[in-house]
Amino acid sequence: MKFFSFERHTFLVLSSICYALLLSNVQADMSVPRNKSIPAVIVFGDSFVDTGNNNGLTTIGKVNYPPYGKDFMGGKPTGRFSNGKVPPDLIVEELGIKELLPAYLDPTLQAEDLITGVSFASGGAGYDPLTSEIANVISLSGQLEMFKEYIVKLKEIVGEDRKSKILANSLYILVLGSNDITNTYFSTPLRKSYYDISSYADFLLNYGSSFLKDLHEQGARRIGVFGIPPIGCLPSQRTLKGGKERQCVDYLNQAALLFNSKLVADLSSLGNKLPNSRLVYVDIYNLPLDVINNPQKYGFKIADKGCCGTGQIEVAELCRFACSSDSDYVFWDSFHLTEKAYRLLVHKIPVQHLSSFF
Repeated sequence: MKFFSFERHTFLVLSSICYALLLSNVQADMSVPRNKSIPAVIVFGDSFVDTGNNNGLTTIGKVNYPPYGKDFMGGKPTGRFSNGKVPPDLIVEELGIKELLPAYLDPTLQAEDLITGVSFASGGAGYDPLTSEIANVISLSGQLEMFKEYIVKLKEIVGEDRKSKILANSLYILVLGSNDITNTYFSTPLRKSYYDISSYADFLLNYGSSFLKDLHEQGARRIGVFGIPPIGCLPSQRTLKGGKERQCVDYLNQAALLFNSKLVADLSSLGNKLPNSRLVYVDIYNLPLDVINNPQKYGFKIADKGCCGTGQIEVAELCRFACSSDSDYVFWDSFHLTEKAYRLLVHKIPVQHLSSFF
């Protein structure tokens, strides 16, 4: 097992995060090494990578209504937390696998969609089970159970041998942590009363490590684990905690950096225990922070508020109308990026570091 850490000038996006500017009709240019393949992309996580799994849930954490999706195909809201495509769509697009990565719970999902991958992510989820419970969304353990169900269906479609090859060669992505820090830890007393931020990060990573072990046991080998982006610079956090000037909130960014440093160490340790696997740490802190601090450098005009509503606090149901020129904005709403920003970030990371999964 080899462990890789991507430091400065790598992505988000998934965080996103988990993504210079790419034309919207960019051709697939992610080079997979000769004699290697990525048959499918399989995604777990939160709203940065949810492509519609929350649509059927009783939760405020869903966005299957306008103006979300206004720049998606036909202007259709699909439950993606942006104006258009989100990172999973852009990753499979760049890999040349397919145009979109569907949600596993999409009622129109076809059998052939399973062969090339789906997203199990649920907006509002976290490593901490309490985070998902508060938002009434699909927890990480719940996403794992759906994945096990997926494996049974995949075997029925392609047979045991091909199923095993697909599972072993697919690209797995895990994007979580932002909701745990911003919502559960710093916005409620439910965990802060019992943990300081360092011990809470360890608490989250225990769940993450357990999940990765379970994923490996199910046949996953190539796994990209995204760190936490600069959450202190999210428009919502600037508004709520950044004072009159709406500055980036330093203690939130420091919490993200602390978690990320622990994640790197945890993955390095775990790497010695999971044979034949490739765990890749994906830095989604540094490049997004540079985009936010220097938007003009990347072709944007506004980075301290979103396109939705006033751009300062609106997300999900509070987002009732959008700006006229979302291409000027890094953020779509007060928490999530525009498709243009996601394209930038997705293009930077996998294109430069895809070989690390092999």
